[in-house]
Amino acid sequence: MHTASWGDVVRRDLFGPKPDPRDRPYRSVIRLVLVVFRLFRFRFDIRGAEHVPATGGAVICSNHVSYLDFTYLGLAALPQHRLVRFMAKAAIFGHWFAGPFMRAMQHIPVDRKAGASAFDAAVRALEDGHLVGIFPEATISTSFTVKEVKAGAARMAVQAGVPILPAAVWGGQRIATKAHKVVLRRDVPVTVIIGEPIVPEPGEKPQALLRRTKAAMVELLDEAQRTYPDQPAGDGDRWWQPAHLGGSAPTPEVAAINDADYAAGNRTRVKAPHPLARAKALLGRVRR
Repeated sequence: MHTASWGDVVRRDLFGPKPDPRDRPYRSVIRLVLVVFRLFRFRFDIRGAEHVPATGGAVICSNHVSYLDFTYLGLAALPQHRLVRFMAKAAIFGHWFAGPFMRAMQHIPVDRKAGASAFDAAVRALEDGHLVGIFPEATISTSFTVKEVKAGAARMAVQAGVPILPAAVWGGQRIATKAHKVVLRRDVPVTVIIGEPIVPEPGEKPQALLRRTKAAMVELLDEAQRTYPDQPAGDGDRWWQPAHLGGSAPTPEVAAINDADYAAGNRTRVKAPHPLARAKALLGRVRR
C-alpha cells in the first residue's frame, strides 16, 4: 500500500526528464489531485504498472465503480511517465469549470448522438502514440460487477493497431458513486490493477477481441475484490460489496432494471446536504 506523500506532490521527475510543455495543465491537475490524496490519506495498491508501455498507443479498458475512477486509473500510468487521455461525456466539456481543464488535458468528448467523431478522435490519439482510457461499460456499475461492455474500445484497438490493457479499479465506490451520497472519508484503500496487454491477432474481429477483454476485466476485478484489505464494518456497511461476495449491492439483474429506469428518466436523487454543512464536514475530516 502506498499513501501519497508531499514528496510525491513536488517530485521534479514525476513526469519524466523531458515532459511535453503542452501537457503542463494536465501535470498541474495531477499534482493538485495528489494533494487531495495526501490530505485524505488514500492508500493505493497499484499492480501491473509495468504493463503500461513506455511509448506508443494503447487502450486502457477498466471497469467503472465510482466517479473518481479516472483519477485512480491515471496513477497506474505515472511510473512509466505516461498521461492518459480519457473518453468522457461531452456535457463535462461544456461545464463552466471542468470544461477548460478537460480540453487542456486533451481528454476526448463523447456525444452519444454523434459517436463517430469521438471514435475518430480516439483512433487519431492512439495513432499519435497516446494512451486512451475508456470505461467500456459506459456507466457506473451499481452491482459492482462488470456489466455488458461496448465494442468501441475493441474497434479502436483493431483500427489503430494497438494493444488493449485490461484494468480493474476497486474501493473508490466507498467515497463517491452512483445513487449514494459522497462521503469524503480518510484512509480508504483503493486498488488498481493493470493486466497484461491483449494484442489484436491478425484478422481478429472486434467482437472476439471484446470477449477476451471483458474476460480479463472480470478476472482482474475478482482479484481486486478478493484481495481488498478492508471488510464491511457491519450489516449497514455492506452496500459497497457485490451480492456474490455477501454484500447488499443489487444483483446484476436488478441493477440492469434500475439502469433502464434511470435512462427512462425515473431517477431517485440523493438529497445533497447544505453547502455549509458539507464544508464543515470536509474540514473536520481533513483535521482528523
